[in-house]
Amino acid sequence: MAVISPLVVEPMLLTDVPTVHEIERLSFSTPWPSHAFEQELTSNRMARYLVARAGERVVGFGGIWLMVDEAHITTFGVHPEWRRRGVGRQLLVELAQLSGEMRAARMTLEVRAGNGAAQQLYRRFGFIVAGRRPRYYTDDGEDALVMTTPALAGPRMRAILARERELLTE
Repeated sequence: MAVISPLVVEPMLLTDVPTVHEIERLSFSTPWPSHAFEQELTSNRMARYLVARAGERVVGFGGIWLMVDEAHITTFGVHPEWRRRGVGRQLLVELAQLSGEMRAARMTLEVRAGNGAAQQLYRRFGFIVAGRRPRYYTDDGEDALVMTTPALAGPRMRAILARERELLTE
């Protein structure tokens, strides 16, 4: 399904934290506290966070940490009312672009083993399962899958990003 309102993806601001935290709370059983986002924005030099806006409304967000040569997606969420409308796709395109600008070789993340919808989105972007973290999630002990992309500067990832950008313009 295509996005109805034009989306703008831009850096997260401190004023976005309450809305981002609300999306986080609606999306995850163990959400980050809002002060964690504030600390990330003000104190963590390795961190970059983006928001997707439909008009004035924040409808999604994502963040990365640059860890040596990897851009690790720390958190990623789309408001439930805006899922399956291209918001996640646009955020991932922009996070990949940002990761490349930060000279990351690849992107990594953890995802719940039972979250098939998220895994499907990540696979569209070339992520493959590289490992498993048993009992990673503290709320229910569910395992996390560690997923990683091909080389961001490589031809496969460039082709994936070109395809996803094209789909966003349709």
